[in-house]
Amino acid sequence: MNASRCAISPDAMFRPHDLLWVRAPLSLAGPALPEWVDADWPVVVRRAEPLDPEAIPVGLRGRERHQRHAAWLDRAQVSDALSPEALASALWARVPDPVPAALEALRTLAPYLDEIGLPWGPSGSAGFALATGIAVLRPDSDLDLLIRAAAAPTARQTNGLKALQGLVPCRLDIQIDTGVGGFALNEWLSGRRRVLLKTARGPFLVADPWQSVESEARPS
Repeated sequence: MNASRCAISPDAMFRPHDLLWVRAPLSLAGPALPEWVDADWPVVVRRAEPLDPEAIPVGLRGRERHQRHAAWLDRAQVSDALSPEALASALWARVPDPVPAALEALRTLAPYLDEIGLPWGPSGSAGFALATGIAVLRPDSDLDLLIRAAAAPTARQTNGLKALQGLVPCRLDIQIDTGVGGFALNEWLSGRRRVLLKTARGPFLVADPWQSVESEARPS
């Protein structure tokens, strides 16, 4: 693995897009696991209201794009964790050769993302590949990025975010996480009256992703 995993404390808080390693044997609640599941691969935290305080909503992936599975993980089963931000701080400890296009784009964008000044990290297939060394990236894979913004970006930060796609040929899929939910950067920058905010309670159409969901959101 390319970045240091976090030591797990009993009161550790896991956020969407964090990668979690599970103590053997793999034991998850929910529908029966597909036969393509690899018990050695990490799972990713997803957005959903927990069934109980000790249940973490997670998603499993396979090598193929369609191989995705939702489940619930008992907190006691978590052995290690890695956030997108932790990956961003240790990106190039080991990179596949040849370097996939998405990771070449990430190498180019990293200093610009740092300059914007918001916490960020690779997610999706790029984050998974960097965390595990497993070849899940294709030549045409998008680069998934997570940017955390508890408040609306400043004008300078917004301009920096707008400029990112023009710096690389690879398609960018950038999610902004407000702490309450996540939304697509491109949708917000398009000037639409409402954007789709994905929360633990489901997706909502909102005019301002940083306002209270209860006061402003409409179910999508």
